[in-house]
Amino acid sequence: MITIIDYGVGNINAFLNVYKKLAIPAKRATSILDLENSTRLILPGVGSFDHAMEKFNNSGMRDKVEELVFQNKVPILGICVGMQMLAKSSTEGHLQGLGWIDGEVKRFDAGTIPFPTKYPHMGWNNVNPVKETPLFNGLEKDAEFYFLHSYYFETNNQNDVLAVTDYGIKFAASVNHENIFGIQCHPEKSHNWGIQLLKNFATF
Repeated sequence: MITIIDYGVGNINAFLNVYKKLAIPAKRATSILDLENSTRLILPGVGSFDHAMEKFNNSGMRDKVEELVFQNKVPILGICVGMQMLAKSSTEGHLQGLGWIDGEVKRFDAGTIPFPTKYPHMGWNNVNPVKETPLFNGLEKDAEFYFLHSYYFETNNQNDVLAVTDYGIKFAASVNHENIFGIQCHPEKSHNWGIQLLKNFATF
C-alpha cells in the first residue's frame, strides 16, 4: 500500500489521482493509525523548509514514520521540500532537518545562473541519472520534469546522488541512501514522465 503522508503541506490529491489512474492502491495518512500496512511512503512538501519541518514535527506521525523507515526498512520518497527535509539543515531556515541523508540545503548562487529569471528555478528541465536505479526505469533519456525551487540539496557523499539537473550548476535532482529516496522536482505535475517515476517507486 502506497501511503502519502498528509501533514498539512503538499497536494495529496494529485498523488492519489496518479495512483488511481495506475490502478495501484494508495491512501492518505493523517495519523499513526493511517500509517499501518504501508509498503511505500511518500513525503511531499511545498513552501519553506522551516514551515514544512514544523508541520511534520507537530503532526504526531514523525516517530512512527521513522520506525517504518529505519526498523522496517519501508522505502520512502521525499518530493520537493520533502526531499530537502531529508537533509541535516537548510540555509533557508533555522530548524534541523530530518538528517536521514548526509547533506545540507543551499540557495542557488545567482552569479552562476545565466538565465533572465534567476529565482526560482521554475519550469521544465532534464533529469539525468548518474547511476543505475529502478526509480528511473524507462526515464534514462530525454525525460523532463517540472521544477519550482530556489534551494538545492548538496550531499556530503557523492554516492548518495541518483540524478542531476543543470541550473547554472549541476545539482542533485534526486538522492538516495538505502531505502530513502528524494526527488527535487514535482512528478505529480510532470505528465507521463512523472507518472512513470511514481509507478517505478510503487513497484520496484
